[in-house]
Amino acid sequence: MFGLFFFILFTPGVSEFLCTSPDLEMSYTFCDSTAHAFMFNLTPCSTMNRPVWKATLSWIPRSDITFLKVVFNVWYEGARALHWKEVVCSGADDEYVECSTLKGETIATEFDIKGARITFPKGDYSIILQGFSDDSENNMVICLNFTMIVKQDSF
Repeated sequence: MFGLFFFILFTPGVSEFLCTSPDLEMSYTFCDSTAHAFMFNLTPCSTMNRPVWKATLSWIPRSDITFLKVVFNVWYEGARALHWKEVVCSGADDEYVECSTLKGETIATEFDIKGARITFPKGDYSIILQGFSDDSENNMVICLNFTMIVKQDSF
């Protein structure tokens, strides 16, 4: 089954349906009440036997991206399953060209997500992805709240 996730500049607070397949459903909303110029594609729309997902991201940030800390929280059936933080852009010798993006410029990038390392048991997942322009996590530049429903076990 081949699927596609896509979203761009949707009304804040409204849940947007992303994809459905026999084994997966996904939707999202922004955490804040401001509209964002944001697009994300992920193929395929499936959790079954996928060694790699292809992702495409386009985003117009509302502030300069010289420092960017990403905080990723996953809850499974209401219990925290993962908490991960990563400084993606530090302002010095950054690995990614997107780290020098100025307010109003478009970040456009493609990357792979290695799905073979992740087994998703059947159930409901809540995924919060936050981006901060400071290390103290006071200045949030983006926040997405994904709902993922895995309909069948992959084993």
